[in-house]
Formats: sequence, structure tokens, C-alpha cells
Amino acid sequence: MCRAFFMPDRKTSSQRGYGYRWQKAREGFLRKHPLCADHEKRGYVVAAVIVDHIIPHRGDMQLFWDKANWQSLCEQCHNSHKQRLEKSGIITGCNVDGIPLDASHHWNK
Repeated sequence: MCRAFFMPDRKTSSQRGYGYRWQKAREGFLRKHPLCADHEKRGYVVAAVIVDHIIPHRGDMQLFWDKANWQSLCEQCHNSHKQRLEKSGIITGCNVDGIPLDASHHWNK
């Protein structure tokens, strides 16, 4: 089944700001920031394919277009770590030394 069946009131991607202007801005940002920010923090080099809003914009167009609120992510990080963080508020993963990235993790106290 399609997403429209489950979310009939959801606007199209263009209506939510992800039209031609976004595609051009996204391409430029990925050219300048080609690596996944989450993997870089952990000491790995992985190509990014998604420009993510660090703070979810929730329709706020000023926040949507604020490039300081953008980060490049690979699909895996965007679809797993980032979604989990938005829902739970807990940062998952470790750096190359095995130290948890979440500052509130008990190993970091």
C-alpha cells in the first residue's frame, strides 16, 4: 500500500519544501560536504547521500533553509540512528575506540 493510504492529509514532498530549489541546494551541500557526518565523528569515511535537518524543521521554513541546521548523512545513518534519536533522544553508536557517542551514557561519566 502507498503512504497516501496511511497518511491521506500528508502534503507532497514539493509542498513540504523539497522541490526544485531544495534539490539544487541539496546537490550543492553534498558537493561541499560529501562525507557522512555521523561516520566522520566515529572516525570512518562513508559517502553521504542525504542532507538531513539536524533539528527537525516541522514545517518551519526559516529552519528548513538554515544551512547551519543541515548535515550530510549516509542512508543508513539517516534511516536508523537519526530516526531513533528523534524518537528517543538517545544518541546511538560508538567512536573507533568503542566509546559511546552519547555524552549521557554511563561510560562517559
